[in-house]
Amino acid sequence: MDLMGVFLHDTTWTLVLEIIIRCCVMFLLILVFLKLSGKRGIRQLSIFEVAIILSLGSAAGDPMFIDDAPIVQAFVVMCTIIILYRFVTWTMMKSKKVEILLEGKPLCIVEDGLLVIQDMQKEKYSHDEFFAEMRQKSVEHLGQVKVALLETDGCLSILFYAKEDTKWGLPLFPQHYKKADNINTQRYYSCMYCGLTQHLLHLEQECTRCNSKDWAESLLTPHIS
Repeated sequence: MDLMGVFLHDTTWTLVLEIIIRCCVMFLLILVFLKLSGKRGIRQLSIFEVAIILSLGSAAGDPMFIDDAPIVQAFVVMCTIIILYRFVTWTMMKSKKVEILLEGKPLCIVEDGLLVIQDMQKEKYSHDEFFAEMRQKSVEHLGQVKVALLETDGCLSILFYAKEDTKWGLPLFPQHYKKADNINTQRYYSCMYCGLTQHLLHLEQECTRCNSKDWAESLLTPHIS
């Protein structure tokens, strides 16, 4: 195998200079078109917006290093994508149905300290993923949370209970989120699947919300902002 051929092939200094110029031009064009599209942070992109970014990237990529891909053609493609983006966003402003179709709608993941299992299943949102998101927002247990919404951009919005209204709830950190092995009828226990919190007569008691039989000891600590 010719390693020099693998790495260099027919590359010349003239071609290298051309690639550098093409990259600079396309990079500036990408910045301009993203500015025109009014983009926010990557974390806040919806599926529709990600499709636009990928389209722009695809249009910009080839002219950066393919010598027979004229920059003007990429410019036309990028203009077309931005016009489509503007048209679709205008349509979404005029039609709620189109907005929901393209952007989706927020899903309620927690309500009154309990997991809304059907909405989590709709979004294929796993317990581990959800718990990780909540922990990053300093949520120790679900009894601190009045409402948690999964927004259309993938971010989690949380409305906390006031300290005096905090309830017993399902712990979210690994050291407490574990199946109880001893019963204390004076303590509260939370269903590890849906968050239902109550006193138990025995650890094999079935949850009345989801029929699970896995229980963890509940927590009552208030949220510290």
